[in-house]
Amino acid sequence: MLKRTMLTATIGLAVSGLLAGHPASAQTKVTVGIAMPTKSSARWIDDGNNMVRVLKERGYDTDLQYADDDIPNQLSQIENMVTKGDRILVIASIDGTTLSDVLKQAAAKGVKVIAYDRLIRGTPNVDYYATFDNTQVGVLQATSIVQGLGLPDAKGPFNVELFGGSPDDNNAYFFYDGAMSVLKPYIDSGKLVVRSKQMGMDKVSTLRWDPATAQARMDNLLSAFYGDARLDAVLSPYDGISIGILSSLKGVGYGSGPMRMPLVSGQDAEVPSIKSLVLKEQYSTIFKDTRDLAKVTVDMVDAIQAGKAVPVNDTTTYSNGVKVVPSFLLRPVVVTRENWEQVLVGSGYYKKSQIN
Repeated sequence: MLKRTMLTATIGLAVSGLLAGHPASAQTKVTVGIAMPTKSSARWIDDGNNMVRVLKERGYDTDLQYADDDIPNQLSQIENMVTKGDRILVIASIDGTTLSDVLKQAAAKGVKVIAYDRLIRGTPNVDYYATFDNTQVGVLQATSIVQGLGLPDAKGPFNVELFGGSPDDNNAYFFYDGAMSVLKPYIDSGKLVVRSKQMGMDKVSTLRWDPATAQARMDNLLSAFYGDARLDAVLSPYDGISIGILSSLKGVGYGSGPMRMPLVSGQDAEVPSIKSLVLKEQYSTIFKDTRDLAKVTVDMVDAIQAGKAVPVNDTTTYSNGVKVVPSFLLRPVVVTRENWEQVLVGSGYYKKSQIN
């Protein structure tokens, strides 16, 4: 059972001061280019919609593009934004290492760049970063598993398998490292056992966060290491990956009869996973309120446009390999079957009818 202390990060708490009032609206009508990675995840659709809504409320034109998880497509879209004269770019990159040349072109034209939720790497031409505390995301995912298993009091040992995010997404490493800061002491002591011995992002990553890839890997793990043993928990960094993992687990009988479902974590509080929580399948997820992230990002846009100090709260953590990118970090919130209605419906993020 997760403690209520984990809910101290109520929605919008981290930015209550920042969002209490709007900065000055755009002094002149400018266009903000918004490059999003894909529509295959509901969260990116929400991010794009929230960004457009807040920007238009504050008097900006918007140029929203989705790249279908295709790197050349995203490069082309950003090049077109620069060519058309978009003055500020908000970019959620597919691969944060591939944008150096196009951002050099943008900088030459005086275009400012905000990395959105995913850090853009290997270039000096990214000005700011708006995201959630990604290390804390991993900490919360792992803590939900530890508490669900009853550690440290339960005797164990418990079997656990680890999944990571896409290796081309910088956030995936923060998620994994945050989770391992919680899990590794239990693994070292023998209370948690990774029967596959697959640890480290080089072994557990899931390219493009793909559910089918995760399901295939889970199938292989179950076949190779759990024919005569029970799997007690799975660290999953994202709800889509969690759905793939759960499909694999159901395929060998977990969740039916005496085979209770392992504790499976997640992230993004997507509707299918909240429904899964209610059905006692997925154990936990992490809620990142994209409405707040959109507002923080537009506050950055406002400050850039007005020539004022851009709001940031972290100037040390996020090095992209060339520079430390000034960042604003929002606080994530863990969600379980016990609190989903309070956190998600109570905040107005979802209607109860979307889940039931």
